[in-house]
Order: sequence, then C-alpha cells, then structure tokens
Amino acid sequence: MDFKYGTGNLALDLVGTVGHRRSDVLELLATPADLVRFLAGTGLLDRPVPVSEADLAEAVSLREAVYRLARATIEGTPARPADRRALNELAAGPAVRLRLAEDGSTRRDGGLAEALAEIARTAVTLLGGPEAASVKECAAPDCTRLYVDRSRKQARRWCDMRSCGNRAKVAEFRARQKA
Repeated sequence: MDFKYGTGNLALDLVGTVGHRRSDVLELLATPADLVRFLAGTGLLDRPVPVSEADLAEAVSLREAVYRLARATIEGTPARPADRRALNELAAGPAVRLRLAEDGSTRRDGGLAEALAEIARTAVTLLGGPEAASVKECAAPDCTRLYVDRSRKQARRWCDMRSCGNRAKVAEFRARQKA
C-alpha cells in the first residue's frame, strides 16, 4: 500500500501510517522496509537509511505519542506527560545535514535518528504553535487520519477530497437520488 503525505505536516503524515484506528486497524509500518519506504516518500533524506526492528519500534512509538498529543489538542484535554517527554527527547536529536551541491541543488544527509528528530520537531512546531487549533480528524466515519485545515474558513471536513471527500459527496448524491 502507498503512503499518503497530504496532511499538511510531516508528523501527521507519520500518524497516518495507521488506518481505521477505531475499527479494523490497518498497520502500514509493519516491517522495517515499510519505514524505509515511508521515509523515502517524505523527502527528508536523499538516500535510504538502514532500519532495524528496534528502529521501527522507535518510529511507531513516536507516531503513537504524536497521535495522542494531537488528539488531546483536538479534544482540548491535557496531554500525557510521558508523550510530551518522548516527543521532546526525540525533537532534541540531531538535525538532517543540509548542504548546497555543485549543481545548486540541496542535499539532505543523515540517518534514522536525524529523520525522526526532524519529524518530532515538526510535531512540536505544529502542536505548540498557532496552527494547533487547525488540527482536525477526517469526518469520514471509517477514516481516522489527522490533518491541518488551512482552508480560508477553517471548514474543511475530510483529510483528502480525492478519497474521503469524494466518497462522502458520492454517498450524499446517491441519498438525494433515492429520496
């Protein structure tokens, strides 16, 4: 299965590697190779990095901490101190090394620690900043993806109009046709 990266935040893209959290859970980071594919799609690093089972467990732990922190933000409830500590510890990690190549392009070097630290920093920036109030959960009943609503009126309801939004609009159309 392909990963989706359209949430508006890299940390929420990581959170989206679990589908259907409330029903038939779909784990998209089942193997270290899955994490390698996810990271390749983020554009954080220019080259694939080796990932072990322990590395995968660390990434999944980050993902779940970000999910719980984002849900607390959405619900207006206190965040778990352990989640905040875990996020802050990872965010304090080493940065991806940027350099300007001879051809004028940007090169991004680092390993898994740097990639996870960058993802954690995007979560800190989002959840601790002015856009925290724009974090929403998809309104589709079978979708649990979180996203940043950057629409002008803050009225976006679906994580993606091409999937969940389209299915909802088709269902509404069919219901009107039956009536």
